Amino acid sequence: MKTFDELEVRRPALARSYLALLEAQPGRPLTLFAPRRVGKTFFLDHDMAPEAKAAGMLPVYADLWLYKSAPLEAINHALEEALDDLLVPSGNIGKIAKTPVTKIGVLGASLDLGDAPQRRSLPESSPLRLDALVTRLAGQHRGKILLMLDEVQALADSPDDAAMIATLRAVLHKRRKSVNAIFTGSSQEGLARLMNTVGAPMYQFAQIIDFPFLGDEFLRLLAEHFGQVHPDKKLELAELRNAFQKIGFKPALMRDIVRAMSAEGLTDVQRGIESYRTSGHQVAIWLALLNSIDAFDQAVLVVIAQGQPPLSRATLKVLELIPGSKPTIAKVRSSIEKLKRNGMLSKTMVGTTIDDPLFAEFLVTHSQQGIGSGRGCTPSLTKHPPA
Repeated sequence: MKTFDELEVRRPALARSYLALLEAQPGRPLTLFAPRRVGKTFFLDHDMAPEAKAAGMLPVYADLWLYKSAPLEAINHALEEALDDLLVPSGNIGKIAKTPVTKIGVLGASLDLGDAPQRRSLPESSPLRLDALVTRLAGQHRGKILLMLDEVQALADSPDDAAMIATLRAVLHKRRKSVNAIFTGSSQEGLARLMNTVGAPMYQFAQIIDFPFLGDEFLRLLAEHFGQVHPDKKLELAELRNAFQKIGFKPALMRDIVRAMSAEGLTDVQRGIESYRTSGHQVAIWLALLNSIDAFDQAVLVVIAQGQPPLSRATLKVLELIPGSKPTIAKVRSSIEKLKRNGMLSKTMVGTTIDDPLFAEFLVTHSQQGIGSGRGCTPSLTKHPPA
């Protein structure tokens, strides 16, 4: 029997539709937008990459979120690894086949063929290296490359972002016969700065598409597996659907919740979410997260979790309760930006929100008691005065 972690939904038809769109507009990338942890990376790895290979393309993946300070180097590294895989295949037979023969035997005599001609080394400059790598990789593969860049908005937050973005656009446009590109992004604000700012290098370069969340097909898999583990019990699809929406359509989190419900034999999905949210293990994780930031940032998180305007005069009055804080609008804005970089906050069309809905509930529930330890205590913001 499979485990909950092995339950996966594949979307090859969606991947093929994206490939068709890329082929219809050479040189123009696609950007798939959706919040974090809803399955974009899984889709690239398990759907886009296999379908690209089936179409004769070579998929190359780079996660820019992990290399925010040097995203162009991350892209080059991914291309270099792909080139190495083509030049030196894995396994002894592949390595022997790629090893140049320098001598051959003729009737007992040995003939020295000399060293094989070497290509010039790749440029040291990152922009020139990117162009050279794309060209060499496409030539070695003898087909198109599919460059998959995860969390592409990180380009807008890196040093010398304008120069790097301009380089990426120039290479993708210049080598459009050799490379297609698909991006993912989880920040509306970051993507807007990257692609919707007039005069910016990427202005209207990529087509932004809302990446679809998983639906009932995924939830049915969970319910069916739960039924196999507990033949006398059943999970209601409608309850699963409401819960999935509540947690922000995050499949890994939904699996964790249903797995915990299975361990306890629960069928009430709302009760299962509450049990998961208040479990000692999960609370310990959130407390550790809070203890990594100071008391002022904790308080800003609580304000946002409660839906209060973080830059209002009333909020600044409450933040004054933190010893030595001296809150100002500039200081609150700086805190918000720092929390965004840490992945705790997201900017959406409706404003700044906590990235994890269950974490937001935890913050609201515990705000009266004071959250965190060692670095101060978050004041109670439950009775927030009107702005």
